[in-house]
Amino acid sequence: MPRSRIAIFAPVLLLSLVPQAVASCGGGDDAVGPSPDGGATHDATADQSVSSDAAPDTSSHDSAVDAPNDAGPQGLAKINHIVVIYMENHSFDNLYGELAGVDGVSNLDAGAPTVKQIDQSGTPYATLPPPPGGPDGGGYPGFPTNLPNAPFPIENDFRQADAATPDLHHIFYTEQFQINAGAMNKFVLWSDARGLAMGYYHTNNLPAAKEAKNWTVCDRFFHAAFGGSFLNHHWLIAARTPEWPNAPTDAGLFNNPDAMTYGQGETPLTPDGYIVNTSFSVNSPHPSFSVPAVRLVPNLTNATIGDRLTAAGVTWAWYSGGWNAAMAYSNAHGADGGTDDAGDPLPTVSNFQYHHQPFVYYANYADGTQAKKDHLKDEQDFLAAAAAGHLPNVSFVKPVGVENEHPGYTDLMRGELHLKALIDAIKASPNFHDTAIIITYDEHGGFWDHVPPPVVDRWGPGIRVPAIVISPYARRGFVDHTVYDTTSILATIEKRWSLAPLSTRDQNAHDMTPAFDFTQP
Repeated sequence: MPRSRIAIFAPVLLLSLVPQAVASCGGGDDAVGPSPDGGATHDATADQSVSSDAAPDTSSHDSAVDAPNDAGPQGLAKINHIVVIYMENHSFDNLYGELAGVDGVSNLDAGAPTVKQIDQSGTPYATLPPPPGGPDGGGYPGFPTNLPNAPFPIENDFRQADAATPDLHHIFYTEQFQINAGAMNKFVLWSDARGLAMGYYHTNNLPAAKEAKNWTVCDRFFHAAFGGSFLNHHWLIAARTPEWPNAPTDAGLFNNPDAMTYGQGETPLTPDGYIVNTSFSVNSPHPSFSVPAVRLVPNLTNATIGDRLTAAGVTWAWYSGGWNAAMAYSNAHGADGGTDDAGDPLPTVSNFQYHHQPFVYYANYADGTQAKKDHLKDEQDFLAAAAAGHLPNVSFVKPVGVENEHPGYTDLMRGELHLKALIDAIKASPNFHDTAIIITYDEHGGFWDHVPPPVVDRWGPGIRVPAIVISPYARRGFVDHTVYDTTSILATIEKRWSLAPLSTRDQNAHDMTPAFDFTQP
């Protein structure tokens, strides 16, 4: 049924932020200023949450502990390699809610105000409704029909971590409706997977979590922008929402947030021409399915972190699992994809996600440029560089679809094992002594989390996601309660190499130095 305009930005609950004048009507897209980075933002120096006393050594800090003398490099200057591993589609509570010392589901009262889910009349569900659909249209076998209206362990009640679950909507307007002005109580109502949105995994069963608990886990890290992978990958490298000026009006690209109904999909653009949901580039690699040319995003020209690094002479690369195979496929079959001349299906690259390659959308890395050849590489190139001790200063590592933990097309355990293998490869590298690994997730994947995100601008931040810092200089067995979002990674890179910010968001974001103790040898 059509919905009327409602407030969609989360209030500042459990967090200390400077109040913002933010439009709160109609999904926020045609009622606020046109700045792609959201315009005015909060004063990030105020973004400190109250420290938990649930476990030792879990306080927030305004800055890292540094060495008491000034002999040699100090602070972040001790780190010469930053590796960002960008996983897929899980909220913090969904994966790390049972970790000791964090603000998670294990210490959450079932009566807490952000737990109970409500239906369209505002009435709490008596039990969680099961996901519709399924292989034969009759639902998903094994999903209980009597689950209480509360978070539930997926492994106990539905499927083990080595079995794929249904995918869940994780799209721009829907996430805002689910947040419901910070009440966090419409995840089930707006999800196409219904009650599955409240599921979580047992943290102690996850290989990467067993590693993470020895280092720093950030339990106030929010993904940068509402919605899905496309948009959050752009925020990771550009700290802004991409624009499509003069986009065709007859290609089904524009959303109408006032006409949306529960559980439906969305189209790529806001009414004022910002690209917020999955879209594909005019550049290769092209999807294995056909995308009409009119729907391909023209080359973007705003600055990225790659541009800043290159201008400063800082080495960097984006490493994607399956990149070489996807490029070979695209080069062989062009932009049409899907079928050969006889109409028969072409072989495809297993679960390569074309919209997870943000630099591809930019003119500076377009087809035929030297920058594309120099900086966009395969994950195997990363592993070779790590083994040889030749890591660039900044590495972004993006696992291929079957290994990125995304619900629907892979299972959690396969991605966890791959993530653990990546961590082990970096720790075994001759470069590890001056390396920082930052692991996080692009977005929440449609899963509920009980902590309302802070209000910053029309784009986000979105739901809380896991973030782990591993380094010889990382705090050990530490829970960092500092408020971060995805652009905090950019702020950290910018601080380390004295780079100009890309937008007001990364300019005002906390860098991640509180996760480090530089007094360690």
